[in-house]
Amino acid sequence: MKTIKVGGVPEHFNLPWHLCIEEKRFETRGLNVIWKDFPGGTGAMNKALRSGEIDVAVILTEGILKDIISGNESKIVQSYIGSPLIWGIHVAAGSKFKSVEELKNTRAAISRKGSGSHLMAYVNAQNHQWGIDDLQFEIVKDLNGAVKALSQDNAQYFMWEHFTTKPLVDNHTFRRLADCPTPWSCFVIAARNESLKNDSERLKIMLEILNRETRRFKDLPKIAEKIAEKYDQRIEDIQNWLNITHWSQEQITDNEIEKVQDKLLELNLISKKQPSSEFIYNL
Repeated sequence: MKTIKVGGVPEHFNLPWHLCIEEKRFETRGLNVIWKDFPGGTGAMNKALRSGEIDVAVILTEGILKDIISGNESKIVQSYIGSPLIWGIHVAAGSKFKSVEELKNTRAAISRKGSGSHLMAYVNAQNHQWGIDDLQFEIVKDLNGAVKALSQDNAQYFMWEHFTTKPLVDNHTFRRLADCPTPWSCFVIAARNESLKNDSERLKIMLEILNRETRRFKDLPKIAEKIAEKYDQRIEDIQNWLNITHWSQEQITDNEIEKVQDKLLELNLISKKQPSSEFIYNL
């Protein structure tokens, strides 16, 4: 049985993967899909793709595009979440800051360079017409690191997915000042070029199984309750999240890749654009 190592964030977006693994849907087709959580997010997954620690990543669109341009020998095989990601902009509950505008010239906590929290800090700065060259960062590795950094005032704000951080807002660890949606669909599935060369048929089967699951996911009995329990969320928050989240079973479009590259170029995060063919592999 062929092993495929898949990485992703330990968040509710990825429950369809876990259901496929738990219900042995991959196994019945001769695939041993092993899941690895990456609490550090996109930057950590890019590193794991480069090293061969994982074969496949469920990863933020902007993060993998930037890293492919920087030499990550991987390709996008499919879009995964076809809707934007809602990034909450958080401060410590006792922070003096009351609005996003007041955060100008303060330090942002980020999981690591090249992560979504890093790249979206630039998008947020541009939204508020801040000088992006003046941005300051504190690398905190993950959500727990951000809690510590904000509580100790080593960083003053932290951007992370709205619903993942909602329990920390509810228990008054964080206070959310605003949301900052991505200007594009948020998660794609990327695979190492080596895996695409050696195991393209198996990867294609894996995606067929996953796509069947994501097509029916919202209609599963008591799915909101199941997600809420597994990820320590309130039912009403999960219902709101399900209403605004769309799983995709299609390849990312050339237009979407153009849109992301245009933004990265505008923010001086890449030096030049690449043709879409540099990023896409159609199984």
